[in-house]
Amino acid sequence: MTRQMTVPVSFEVYPPRSPEKLPGLKESIRVLDSVSPDFISVTFGAGGSSTRDSLEVLRFIRDESSATPLAHLTCVGTTRQEASELVVSFLAEGITHFLALRGDLPEGALEHRGELHNAVDLVTLMHELPDMPKPLERIAVAAFPNGHPESDSLDHDVETLLRKQEAGATLAITQLFFFTEDYLTFVGKAHGAGITIPILPGLMPVVSPSRLNRVVELSGENRPAELSEALSSTEDAAAREAIGVDWTAKMVRELVDAGAPGIHLYAFNQHRTVLSVLEQSGVR
Repeated sequence: MTRQMTVPVSFEVYPPRSPEKLPGLKESIRVLDSVSPDFISVTFGAGGSSTRDSLEVLRFIRDESSATPLAHLTCVGTTRQEASELVVSFLAEGITHFLALRGDLPEGALEHRGELHNAVDLVTLMHELPDMPKPLERIAVAAFPNGHPESDSLDHDVETLLRKQEAGATLAITQLFFFTEDYLTFVGKAHGAGITIPILPGLMPVVSPSRLNRVVELSGENRPAELSEALSSTEDAAAREAIGVDWTAKMVRELVDAGAPGIHLYAFNQHRTVLSVLEQSGVR
């Protein structure tokens, strides 16, 4: 199928919580690299807690794969100086592609602290940095097809994405969603508001009821009743994996047919399910 050569794919991974899991992640990255991803993004802990761990994974992607390493950056609770030094430290390592995020508030916090209050502030700061060791090549930002949990309306989310674009963002990656129409509706509104940067759909194959519960809790998405019932209808892990892969592969086909500029998959530090999605959808 011609899709195999024309549809960019990318993945998200995160630094493992223990050193013992790092070899497994590196092996997954090697396998993910076999489908020639555009980039592999690496998450970043709030407050700089996982800078070293994130950088180790980014270096591995840089040195041991053909994919571009893309570093997550969060700014909640940081000063302009701290954020500037962090960006420069990544640039000095040859990491020139970023995902600029506000980040989650610390548990129990009710207000934003620090000098940078949102992703717009962070994108603006990145473009104002003097004496950068290497030039910025890509600044991605988040988009929310079903609304950010703190947003008043979908129109507000579109306006926020427009501000990110105006600040210098060059790509948007969506929060995960479960229905193709949610993405298409959001993109239609975004284009109508003057947003021209690519908006990548972010998808995750959910393969268990507990994972679905956690995803819904963290993202604030509405529970997809049909998927939830299907996953709960069996205790067999292989059958549940097939259900999650089928659901996501169907979405990939629909999104590609509708003209999505690529597919971004939240890999959860594993390769089997996301590669099954790409194979089953005909994208790889």
